[in-house]
Amino acid sequence: MSISHTRQSHWTTPAGLKYLGPHTGTDPIEVTLVLRRRAGAAPQAASWPHAPRLAARAQFGRDCGADPADLESLRRFAGAHGLTEVASDPARRVLHLSGTPATLQRAFRVTLGKYQFEDGRGPFVGCAQAPQLPPGVIAVLGLDRRPVAQPRSRRPKAQPSTSYTPPQLGALYDFPAGTDGSGETVAIIELGGGFSGTDLAQYFAGLGISKPPTVTAVSVAGATNTPGGEADDEVMLDIEVVGSLAPGAAIAVYFAPNTDQGFYEAISQAAHDATRKPAVMSISWGGPENSWTGPSLDAMETALEDAAALGVTVTVAAGDSGSSDGESDGQPHVDFPSSSPYALACGGTRLMAQGGVIQSEVVWNEEASGDGATGGGVSTVFPLPVWQQGSAVPESPAGSPGRGVPDVSGNADPLTGYQVLVDGEAQVIGGTSAVAPLWAALIARFNQKLGRPVGEPHVAFYQIGIKAFRDITQGNNGAYQAGPGWDACTGLGSPNGAALLAALAALT
Repeated sequence: MSISHTRQSHWTTPAGLKYLGPHTGTDPIEVTLVLRRRAGAAPQAASWPHAPRLAARAQFGRDCGADPADLESLRRFAGAHGLTEVASDPARRVLHLSGTPATLQRAFRVTLGKYQFEDGRGPFVGCAQAPQLPPGVIAVLGLDRRPVAQPRSRRPKAQPSTSYTPPQLGALYDFPAGTDGSGETVAIIELGGGFSGTDLAQYFAGLGISKPPTVTAVSVAGATNTPGGEADDEVMLDIEVVGSLAPGAAIAVYFAPNTDQGFYEAISQAAHDATRKPAVMSISWGGPENSWTGPSLDAMETALEDAAALGVTVTVAAGDSGSSDGESDGQPHVDFPSSSPYALACGGTRLMAQGGVIQSEVVWNEEASGDGATGGGVSTVFPLPVWQQGSAVPESPAGSPGRGVPDVSGNADPLTGYQVLVDGEAQVIGGTSAVAPLWAALIARFNQKLGRPVGEPHVAFYQIGIKAFRDITQGNNGAYQAGPGWDACTGLGSPNGAALLAALAALT
C-alpha cells in the first residue's frame, strides 16, 4: 500500500483527554519502528479461489519485508541518537529500540507529557505532535501510550427478550454439517482482560461439547492473560463463541497492551506466527477512524495487508454505537480497523427465532433504550475498493467515494444476545464483538471443508452476492437505512452457511 504524507502527519487529540504536565520519568521506553516494504514489493491479497494452501511466511518476508539497507540505516540512526536495539524482525518490518525519555524526545523531535482521560483512564505517556520519522520508517509506535480501542461487546440494560447459545445460532444460520474447524487455528486479538480455564471447561461441558478446543494464551509486548477486569466480558465472549461453533479448532489468544504499539504487534505477530499458523483472525476492538493518528493507522493497515497476503481471513467488529460510532459531532463515522479493506467488517442484527426457525431478522438498533446499534457507514480514509464498486455504496461524509462498512452481519443485539459464562457467572452479552468470532468460526469450518484457507474473502463474497447470504432489508443504524442488497447497516447480510460454502466451492 502507498502511505500518504498527509496521513503520516495527521495527529489527533481525542476528546476528553487532559494534559497533566510534562513526563518526568527517566525509565527507558521501548518503541517499535515500523518500516516500509522493500522497493517494488506490493503484496497481493491471497483472495479466494486463489488463496494458497499455506502461504510461505519465510518467503513472504524475503519478498515483502523490510529492505536490509533500511535496517542498517536505522541502526546507524539509533547509534547516533543513543538508542539501543532490543530486537528486529525484517519479515514483519519492525525494529525495536529502547532509550530514555530525553533521548527519544531528541531523536524523534517530540515532547512527552502525562495525560489522562476524563473517564479516569490513565495516566499514561503521550505526545501532542507527530514524531519526525527517519527515512524508511512509516511509524514510531510506543511514544504515545493512550488507549486506542474499546471492546465492542455490550451487556443488556433491559431484560433480554430472548437469548441464544452460539450453537443455536450456528444451527439457525445453517453452519455446514460435518464440520467443526478441525485442523484449523483461530487467532483472537485481545487488548485487556483474560480467561479462566475452569470457566471454559464448565461452559463447553454445559453445551455438551465432549472434546473442547485447546485455548492458548500468547503474550505480546508484555501483556498476559489477566482475568478479573471488565474486559473479561470481551475475552470470554470471543473464546466461547469461536470454541463452541468450531470446537475442533485450536484457539490462540494474543494478549497485547491497549496502545497503537500493542494492537499493531498483536495483529502482526498473529499474521506471521509460523508456529501456530492461524488462518483466521478475530478482532472485536476498535475506535472511530478519526480518533487514530495517521502513523498508527498506516502501521495497522500494513499489518492487516500482511495478513491478507498470507491468506489469513480477518473478521472485525464494526462498532456498537450506530452510524455515529459514538462521536458527538453529528457526523457519521466508521470504526477502524473494521473499515480497513483487508478486514471482513461484521455488523449487527436483531434476530428472533422460534422452534429452530428464524422468524425475523432486522438491523440492530436499540439506541432509544441505550442498548446500542450496529456500526456502519462509509470510510473517509480508505477509497472505494474495486470489489465494492457494484454495491451502490453512498458517498462518504467527506463527499467522496469510500469503502463501505460492514461487509457481513449477524445477531448482535444484547436484547437477543449470546449466553456466555464470565468469571463464574452466566451472562447474556451482545455487540458486534460477538459477530466477529461468529464469522471467524464459520470461516474456520469453511477452511476445513475446502481443504485450504478462504484467505482474503471480499472478492469472492461480493462476486457471489446476496444469494448466499440472509439479506437484511429492514431497519436503520441512524444515518443509513437497510434495503435489498448491500447496505451500510448489515452489508451483504447474515450467514447462510451451507449456501455460502457451496458458492465458494463452485468458484474453484
